Amino acid sequence: MKDRTDSPQDRGFLVGIIFFILGLGTLLPWNFFMTASMYFQDRLNTTEWSNGTVVVRKEYYFNNWMTLLSQLPLLLFTLLNSFLYQRISETVRIAGSLVGMLILFIITAILVKVPPSMDTDTFFSVTMATIWFINSFGATMQGSLFGLVGLLPQKYSAVFMSGQGLAGTFAAIAMLLAIASDADSKSAALGYFITPCVGTLLTLFSYLTLPRLEFARFYLERRGQHETGTTDELLKESSIVENGKVSGHTNGSAVTNGDVVKASGGAAEAEPGTSSVDGTKQAFLAFLALENVDVSVVSGGGGGGEAKASVMEVFKKIWVMAFCVTFVFIVTLSVFPAVTVDVQTAYPGNWERYFISVCCFLIFNLNDWLGRTVTTWVQWPKKESNLFPALVISRVVFIPLLMLCNVQKRSYLPVFFPHDAAFAVIMTLFSLSSGYCVCLSMSYAPQLVQPKDAETAGALMTFFLALGLSIGAALSFLLRALV
Repeated sequence: MKDRTDSPQDRGFLVGIIFFILGLGTLLPWNFFMTASMYFQDRLNTTEWSNGTVVVRKEYYFNNWMTLLSQLPLLLFTLLNSFLYQRISETVRIAGSLVGMLILFIITAILVKVPPSMDTDTFFSVTMATIWFINSFGATMQGSLFGLVGLLPQKYSAVFMSGQGLAGTFAAIAMLLAIASDADSKSAALGYFITPCVGTLLTLFSYLTLPRLEFARFYLERRGQHETGTTDELLKESSIVENGKVSGHTNGSAVTNGDVVKASGGAAEAEPGTSSVDGTKQAFLAFLALENVDVSVVSGGGGGGEAKASVMEVFKKIWVMAFCVTFVFIVTLSVFPAVTVDVQTAYPGNWERYFISVCCFLIFNLNDWLGRTVTTWVQWPKKESNLFPALVISRVVFIPLLMLCNVQKRSYLPVFFPHDAAFAVIMTLFSLSSGYCVCLSMSYAPQLVQPKDAETAGALMTFFLALGLSIGAALSFLLRALV
């Protein structure tokens, strides 16, 4: 959506700052629980003495379960979007999700002070339930905010996604500060989990402030007039009735007495050369409306119209990109963080405290964000090239490379890369390629279809993105066991 010449100015770029904070807030749950894996493993995988011998308690596979239960809500709520957006208002979805996330972060912080004598099965169950619900709230809020930011000029979508991209870096830095403090481990962990509580409060305050800003009101209060169309608009316009009966509707357009009232999704008009940010926004915006739009489109008047392609026809055009985004996340989530977090440094000592936070989480998040950003200037290979899917498939080499690093404990595979530098280089290439290939896949898909079908293409890509995350998380159990 282009800036309007009659729109007020975004003074001090306050609206942009707010959307950056909102983007950061959507991915705080996943990143803070993932980065704190060392704390949870220390809490769960303890040893005790019995009759003079060391007894090792059962292995909980925290990282595997954490990854799976963090990603399944995204897949589930991708499928439930149409139901949620019809029946629950935007304010309740966003503000309610933030309140729910805040409560669960507070519960997690309180559990830090619960004595270690607490039954580990109970602690594990409570933590897993917290992870499931807090990521469910995050998935709900993320979909809602993509619809909201779609009402504003395009650059605000880029700012929002930049906030999302830096959420992992924010969590990694918070963990490093907690480790660097001279406080005991419990106090450091408490301080770490208080940080997302403050961050969530700031996110909630930012969202509630948004309608008070003139620039934001200009766009948000006129959403019914904009071609960015939200689900509420589509539902309203696709159900216009005359004398209690629907005269006809196509692509969210209601036809009454030969007049056509058109409703279109924000991602429906795909421009050539769409950037990676545009493509990703299209994907998330599109699913908000897909199930409320028919599979045909009226191109004018009450006369003949140009048929909109069916879902299967669109899939046949974008299946390569759908495969690519799915495969990228299968490879990434199958080893990160379930395998990578168990890599140990070759230099025990003070560096050991920082090793995973730096070489695993900070390196991954910074380079994943850099890989996504690079696609703004470099888009190679081209979307028609067979080299792109080949590049995506080649990333499978990172699975054995990371499994052959100094992962401990291990039962089957030898260690080929014991040095910290080798692990850091592999992680850098692994994360750079992940961010780069994901962004290219998401931006290329809408360009492979007609503009009228970009909405459907985006929705399909969103589903396959979530599917890849879930399959990768499930596969991590097997790969970790094979090490």
